[in-house]
Amino acid sequence: MKFKQFILPLFLFPLTFQNVFAQLTSNEIKEESSKELRSSLKTFREYLSIPNNGKVDEDIQANLEWCKDALESRGFNTKELKSGSVPHLFAEGTFDPKKKTILVYMQIDGQPVDSSSWNQESPYIPALKMKEGEEWEEINWNFLEGPINPEWKIFARSASDSKGPTMAFFTALDILKKTGNQPSVNLKFILDFQEEMSSPELADVVSQNKELFEADGILIMDGTRHISNLPNLTFGARGIATATIRVFGASNDLHSGQYGNFAPNPVFSLSRLLAAMKDEEGRVLIPNFYAGIQFSDEEINSMKKVPEDLEEIERDLGFAEAEKVGNSLQEALQFPTLNVRGLRAGWVGVEVRTLIPSEAIAEIDMRLVKETPGQRQIDLLKQFVIDQGFHLVEDEPTIEERNSYPKLASFEYRLGSDPFRAEMDSPFANWLKSGMNYVFGDEYINTRTTGGSQPMAPFINILGIPAVSVRIPNPDNSIHAPNENIRIGNYLEGIQTCLGILTQPFQ
Repeated sequence: MKFKQFILPLFLFPLTFQNVFAQLTSNEIKEESSKELRSSLKTFREYLSIPNNGKVDEDIQANLEWCKDALESRGFNTKELKSGSVPHLFAEGTFDPKKKTILVYMQIDGQPVDSSSWNQESPYIPALKMKEGEEWEEINWNFLEGPINPEWKIFARSASDSKGPTMAFFTALDILKKTGNQPSVNLKFILDFQEEMSSPELADVVSQNKELFEADGILIMDGTRHISNLPNLTFGARGIATATIRVFGASNDLHSGQYGNFAPNPVFSLSRLLAAMKDEEGRVLIPNFYAGIQFSDEEINSMKKVPEDLEEIERDLGFAEAEKVGNSLQEALQFPTLNVRGLRAGWVGVEVRTLIPSEAIAEIDMRLVKETPGQRQIDLLKQFVIDQGFHLVEDEPTIEERNSYPKLASFEYRLGSDPFRAEMDSPFANWLKSGMNYVFGDEYINTRTTGGSQPMAPFINILGIPAVSVRIPNPDNSIHAPNENIRIGNYLEGIQTCLGILTQPFQ
């Protein structure tokens, strides 16, 4: 996908940062900044080398210890917080009553990996690569001792999601310290080691430690930039709910020759059910699925300011026509989704068999917006299945149920992160915008929400404070997939972004 390659050299910081090098020549400024970037990238490499599957206790503990050392070495006091079995790391610095307080959220865990699918030795052995033609070729880390090309990338699990943003923030703190400057706000941190599992214990941790988390705003160091790759603030995130629908046929797989035209095939029943959920233009037909969503003129205008060429997006993504939910990609993100993320019935490929499957399974995910909470959407989906004539069972249907109901299904669901959205015009928002403007001028964008999910709702609902995400990683970063990466130019801009924000007064 094409996106804007926007980069400011590190030594072209605004005047505040140039002043701290006032006794140096321009070349010395450049060299001093390059040293800082090299040092940061070396530490980043070490950080990425620690496996971070949130389902593995040893991984959680190893990353917790690394982060604890990183924060304490930068002058912050740390504390482990638990509501169950999973530790969360809290940290805070020296408190100045004259300053506002910001809580910084950092995601430390990453998605599980299949090393055989990566184009390198291991997802936990970070690879520095440069592009040769259409391929990314690994180069020696010693290349960082010379001129650093912002188009190089670092490939590793969590390079973008989200150890890269964490390390960019830590580097900004290092630069402030080395130049004798202090952040313009009091800083607190909460480090999450199971974000990829929807942070199952985070809400309880927040509820049990309200006073500890008191702040004037939450800075989320997580999330990928808009497809333009412009520096990006995002003021909300969609939530997520998932459901598994199993449609039952006969009690066993049956021979398709002996019982074809006689035994019902649950694949067709499931297919008709799924097809009834959406029209041909992609709009969900479940009654009241979109209820409550409306936009003000100001909100529509803010979405129009985001640079998007829909025809180019369609072409780059490889399809002919977008669905008709909203009038643009930005508008589409403001609505809840209904997605079939997986299907299973019988066998395919070399294992295909001439059988009538005994069941067909659809895995559903729904992205949620503030106006459409998870339980409501799940209830609407479940009622729709019932309205299509299905009798729902808790687990495997009994013989009596099989003999009584021609349309049988089970429905299981799980509620994940809740949606949230912060005001785009508030003292907290304006502070963040001033930092972005200080570094990038008008060359950055504000987006109302992101398509993905983040576990901010506990902080917002319990503490009543806004949360905004600072977007650093490049949009072609393959997060959650093999060959996750971060562009060095984006990493550099991330450091600049954090410096810009942390040096602006928050009134």
